Amino acid sequence: MKKIFLIGLLTAACCFAARPEKPNVILLLTDDLGWQDVKCYDIDAPSPMETPNIDKLAKKGVQFWQGYSPAPSCAPSRAAILSGIHPARAQQTHVSGGTPPAPYHKTRHRMMPPWYRASMPIETFTLAQALRDNGYITGHSGKWHLSKVYGGYPQPQDHGFDWSRNNHGILTAMKPHRLSGFATNQADDPYRLDEKGFCTDQNSEDALTFVRENKDKAFFLYYATFLVHTPVQTRNERLLKKYCDKLGVKLPKNPKEWKGEGQTNPFYCAMVEELDYYVGELFNYLDTTEDPRWPGHMLSENTYIIFTSDNGGMEKIPGEIITDNFPLHRGKISAMEGGVRVPLIITGPGIAAGQQSDVMINGLDFYPTILSWTGTQKPKDKSLDGCDISTLLAKNPADPALVREQNGSVRDTMIWHFPCSVALESTIRIGDYKLIRNYDHFNNTHAPELELYRLYETREGKQVRSDIEESKNLVNSMAEKAQSMNQKLTEILEGMKASYPYYNPHYKNPLPGKEQVPTVLSHKQQGSVVEFTYQENGAKVLRANLLYTLNGGEPAEEWFRIPAELMTGMKVRASLPKGTTHYLINLIDENNFLVSYPNMDKPTHKKPASAKALVSSEAVYSQ
Repeated sequence: MKKIFLIGLLTAACCFAARPEKPNVILLLTDDLGWQDVKCYDIDAPSPMETPNIDKLAKKGVQFWQGYSPAPSCAPSRAAILSGIHPARAQQTHVSGGTPPAPYHKTRHRMMPPWYRASMPIETFTLAQALRDNGYITGHSGKWHLSKVYGGYPQPQDHGFDWSRNNHGILTAMKPHRLSGFATNQADDPYRLDEKGFCTDQNSEDALTFVRENKDKAFFLYYATFLVHTPVQTRNERLLKKYCDKLGVKLPKNPKEWKGEGQTNPFYCAMVEELDYYVGELFNYLDTTEDPRWPGHMLSENTYIIFTSDNGGMEKIPGEIITDNFPLHRGKISAMEGGVRVPLIITGPGIAAGQQSDVMINGLDFYPTILSWTGTQKPKDKSLDGCDISTLLAKNPADPALVREQNGSVRDTMIWHFPCSVALESTIRIGDYKLIRNYDHFNNTHAPELELYRLYETREGKQVRSDIEESKNLVNSMAEKAQSMNQKLTEILEGMKASYPYYNPHYKNPLPGKEQVPTVLSHKQQGSVVEFTYQENGAKVLRANLLYTLNGGEPAEEWFRIPAELMTGMKVRASLPKGTTHYLINLIDENNFLVSYPNMDKPTHKKPASAKALVSSEAVYSQ
């Protein structure tokens, strides 16, 4: 009897043990998952995807209906989330950066994107570094995409992660095509089917391994799954047939194509369900595994989970329709709503279950919020572009007044800067309204310079859906508001020292000012100082940039940019950083044309930029 009594006391003591001061944090970042790809976000036409585990997670915490990614493409969003720095400020606005500005097709496009960086700078103080300094074990599983080339420097371990694995798992390309090589039950099959009929995905297994190995410590896991990025494929033949039957479609004769409109791609639908299954396995482990630091309680009771996507759904690639973000307009690689609005679910200690919120939240908010959750000090010299939303989550997720800027004001404004790809746009949202600025608006042949949409109508503190489709341009009827928002956008971007697209002097058709662009006449180098002489042909040169690389001709060749000095007598001078192997000069004139010396074609992995560069610098390299 006494023994039973003692056991009861011990059990009671375990149950009433204090919660560990440092909670666990899992940042689960999916890849290209669209706002309408998750079942619990269904509005208008129902989605055929089945996501029971994600839907269940949404009921355990807060489901945000206006969650946004920092950028409409992968690398800048990931860098922004881990650094807390806006892509415009970081000069990291798209993927495949680190190359000199050049038109994609030399004579076809009127404009070209500016230079933007490829790698997150090594001096960046990341979220992982901050948490590690606070005693956390930090892990990364999956996609990185923050170095110039896959596997290149810097890697997660260089940015504060103690543990990192990046196996592509089931997204390793199927050969010879996606209707061959399905997973089997064979023990030696790396993608073998489990007892529930799902393929083994090493990427997901790695995430679980980190949690299993470190559950007795305060841990931070950045689980960056490769799903549901291209290649659009599934190794699960059962799921593929299931969605063919559900959608009433047949497999394509050409395995590389899918031309069905809307959300009718059975390969993609299967991928979304696979994603749901794998994250569900992690959620289940947290729910059913006792916390070694808190006996009598499950790991999930002291673990925050942020579930979201790096950008909106990728609707199409050449030869294939993947998904449809409708009613949102466009998708990945556009700053319209379909490119930046993403699923966002947050659960954890002190966050009440079953809540939904229309408050605007951005991936930039994760850094300061996680610092708050974990009691981690922000370095005094570190400036963050997001807001701490921990109070919002704990008190009232529906109250936008609980999201405040560093100066104490209520946040009602967000911007996105995407001067890249074919979009060439910046956008600003202030309250119910969103303004799009199109840089390529010559004679309105691409798009009007400004577009203004009212996404919602706020009535008595409640938001009512108005035009999330971005289909009714109000710029003419609300010209004053459009100009005011455009001015605000300029002020914010200028404060971030953002870079903008340039006009292309090689464009095949007429452009105002094209015949007035300057000409570089000569250059000379003396030690580390280079000087260029140019001639103005009717348009004044306003600024100049030196582009340089430290590893010219290598597969991981990466270019950087520094300002050059305009001298009297139409000369430009710059000092080459130590180790420079190749360099060139960019002149920007008053009509926003960019002239490069030497002229640069768009680099590729097979043909680095310096393959066309005429200016090499062995002297600086040998210093």
